[in-house]
Amino acid sequence: AVVSTQSTGKNHCKFSGQGGFLPAVKQIANVAALPGIVKRSIALPDVHSGYGFAIGNMAAFDMDNPEAILSPGGVGFDINCGVRLLRTNLFEKDIQPVKEQLTQTLFNHIPVGVGSKGMIPMNARDLEEALEMGMDWSLREGYIWAEDKEHCEEYGRMLQADPTKVSARAKKRGLPQLGTLGAGNHYAEIQVVDEIYNKQAAKRMGIDEEGQVCVMIHCGSRGLGHQVATDALTEMERAMQRDQIQVNDRQLACARINSEEGQNYLKAMAAAANYAWVNRSSMTFLCRQAFAKIFHSTPDDLDMHMIYDVSHNIAKIEQHMVDGKLKTLMMHRKGATRAFPPNHPLIPVDYQLTGQPVLIGGTMGTCSYVLTGTEKGMSRTFGTTCHGAGRAYSRAKSRRNLDYMAVLDDLKAKGISIRVASPKLVMEEAPESYKNVTDVVNTCHGAGISDKCIKLRPIAVIKG
Repeated sequence: AVVSTQSTGKNHCKFSGQGGFLPAVKQIANVAALPGIVKRSIALPDVHSGYGFAIGNMAAFDMDNPEAILSPGGVGFDINCGVRLLRTNLFEKDIQPVKEQLTQTLFNHIPVGVGSKGMIPMNARDLEEALEMGMDWSLREGYIWAEDKEHCEEYGRMLQADPTKVSARAKKRGLPQLGTLGAGNHYAEIQVVDEIYNKQAAKRMGIDEEGQVCVMIHCGSRGLGHQVATDALTEMERAMQRDQIQVNDRQLACARINSEEGQNYLKAMAAAANYAWVNRSSMTFLCRQAFAKIFHSTPDDLDMHMIYDVSHNIAKIEQHMVDGKLKTLMMHRKGATRAFPPNHPLIPVDYQLTGQPVLIGGTMGTCSYVLTGTEKGMSRTFGTTCHGAGRAYSRAKSRRNLDYMAVLDDLKAKGISIRVASPKLVMEEAPESYKNVTDVVNTCHGAGISDKCIKLRPIAVIKG
């Protein structure tokens, strides 16, 4: 179930154990001792150990408390790693005759892998504008539709973004990588609606029946976001010494929210988040082009509308009710997804009656889910739910224990077309390396912090 720990002192937890769970519990408890935390440090069912915060950890900090902190470890290195879902009016029977051709075309269109370089033309000035404008840049350049912005958290643009707070090294890393998938657990998948649990909510999303084809894109801010986090950690270690901030784990390097270091990170993180939205938008454009090419149609005629785009590595300022009072909080969600309930002012008009769509990406070759936010989640977890399956084995253990050819053969046996830039790394992302995403989703559903809406099954996977 959902785990939460509350701490009033500097209680350094000394769990020991194998795997990612017990170290994660220790990390959750250490976050509970950070200055300015509100209520408790919350872990979601997909929790596993990470850098600083556990992955699958959420914590809120009181903006009115001068001691409250902001920590890059509570966001992660892949700032605004997130998931986007596009629908189509195609069905599985339409895809099957051209599935291999379509998968190859997607693989050709979307650059993947560790050192991949983007196909979207961009110079240094474009990058500055993209960091500041987010999806407004993509719209201006013609890569997205106007309505795509409406179906994205923050409308695809964090207004605090300040490109001058992003280092030259981060920009150098980010410039060639825009519109690329990268490696690791990132993917683009062609998926089929397998089950519908809430027909009314699914209909609002444009999902009418089982067998309908969707496209899911999972990626983040690439090397730029990683460098922003690295730069901030160095800066914050100095701020901690100056302000005498004590933490139980040096990976929890942080700064007071209103300090110069805290504000610099917030502005740079927002710019990296904007980069990630532009990145997903560029890949949305490339996916729409690939489908249009194979089906000799247009993305509009194929009804390739965006259902939603969620972030699961981000810090944001939000308002929440705490003990009957409206409080402004700095929300850290790392490996955790925002899940706002029906009638919330920050979700699109289309979803006011159903609640915010929450996209839960599965692991390579396993199912994914669309959930909706609930009032219970708002009161119990500050409107937060899980983000995926969560690792069960480390990447090193997966490489030692699994054979990459066996993993690829298993996917083919399930009828899943796959294109991978680095075949020998697929063991790291094999389903055996992760928890069962259905168990994770069912736990969140059972706890009432999000409701199941749609189950999606992959028929083609593109990976780095």
